[in-house]
Amino acid sequence: MTNNPDSTSAVWVRGLRRTYGQGASAYEAVRGVDLDVPVGSITALLGTNGAGKTSTLEVIEGLAPATAGEIRVLGLDPVADRAALRRRTGVLLQRSGFSGDLTVRETLRMWSATVTSPRSVDEMLALLSLEQRADVRMLALSGGETRRVDLACTLMGSPELVILDEPTTGLDPESRREVWRLVSGLRDGGATVLITTHYLEEAETLSDRLEIMHAGQIVRSGTPTAIAAGHPSKISFVSAAGVPEDLAGVRRVVHERDRTTLETDALQTSLSDLLAWAAHNRVELDGLDARSPSLETVFLSIADGRDPAVSAPQDIETPKEGALR
Repeated sequence: MTNNPDSTSAVWVRGLRRTYGQGASAYEAVRGVDLDVPVGSITALLGTNGAGKTSTLEVIEGLAPATAGEIRVLGLDPVADRAALRRRTGVLLQRSGFSGDLTVRETLRMWSATVTSPRSVDEMLALLSLEQRADVRMLALSGGETRRVDLACTLMGSPELVILDEPTTGLDPESRREVWRLVSGLRDGGATVLITTHYLEEAETLSDRLEIMHAGQIVRSGTPTAIAAGHPSKISFVSAAGVPEDLAGVRRVVHERDRTTLETDALQTSLSDLLAWAAHNRVELDGLDARSPSLETVFLSIADGRDPAVSAPQDIETPKEGALR
């Protein structure tokens, strides 16, 4: 058995390919993915529709073999060494299969019997704020409460590596932020977290590193701030007076119904020029909104095919300490 060539990575993937079917009908869902999940970090794996994210996760979790490539999870082969890895990992799937007739407490007790050195049921009930629902049957829980039971089972064995597939689906905003605090606490306690989510705010808030997939490949890698760098800031407003054509830094003007959006490489300069123009011409800029580039900006540009990374995958180096603003 080959050990993980990079001991700083809890998940190490090189050249991963996964193909469904054979011959002319074969479909390659994952096309040469390289992935590193640093030990003690939170890494978010994002993907546009049909990107191959689920196919990649299934290989990492040991649920399916790769068509080609090398994969090491905590230094082990996720398929050949699945039994050994199971004791060291916690996996939260998008849907659980727990019996609806069992109570929450009974469900956790049942799960604890499958875990090496489990934490107590009472501890997990408290950790996920489920004490008041402990004797309620699973079928009577809300979607958010069911998700918290799933999380309690995932974390019961104090895993070194936690894989969370859409962990806050069905949760209200308050519960979602409670899960965020819990996930951050896992990292602070030394665990490694690989998370998938459709909530871009969640990925941007939680993650030390992002991996964005599109069409079976990783097209963007880096910190949230580094990934957003190079994408335009946006200034939007409603005005009946048109838009001045000589604003510094503006690369694109978009008109949608009665709203105008300026995409600019120099937010402060463009905004200052716009406000000076409006004041000089006594123009009212209703609903004025100015914002720096965000993960949403990057993600949508990839989904729309406007990001150059779609045709030329690249890695973005993490900025040196002090470079983030």
